[in-house]
Amino acid sequence: MMKTADDILNEKGSAVYSVSIEATIADAIKLMVDKRIGAVLVEQDGKMVGIWTERDLLRSSLSGNFDPQTARIADHMTLNLITVPHTESMYRLMDKFLGLRLRHLPVEKEGKIIGLLSSGDVIKTALVEKTREFDELNKMVSWEYYENWRWKK
Repeated sequence: MMKTADDILNEKGSAVYSVSIEATIADAIKLMVDKRIGAVLVEQDGKMVGIWTERDLLRSSLSGNFDPQTARIADHMTLNLITVPHTESMYRLMDKFLGLRLRHLPVEKEGKIIGLLSSGDVIKTALVEKTREFDELNKMVSWEYYENWRWKK
């Protein structure tokens, strides 16, 4: 059975890390370093309104007079949050990551964000699944498989 966004979140953990829209870039960087993550969601009045990623940091750092201690996340985040339903298959997730050139996708269930997946999370799951399938196929073509199915006398 094909894994879904929900399955992947259950395996990796579904903690949602966010910062207030009033936060500074330094606040977001500290959270990302502490949690070892590549993106944080941006929250305003209890609602997720954007995402801020490592790429956003790189883009922002090129602008003149950029100071992470004073720069507000609101001025540097990505708006128009693209989300995926919790039922999305891992292959559809990979299509979205590649097609939209994204590295992070928030997962939504009943109008609420329940987790954040990275392209690495999905690729890892796909590789584990393919390895498992390959191992099963290998067992089928091995002599031991046939030995187990011999007719008992």
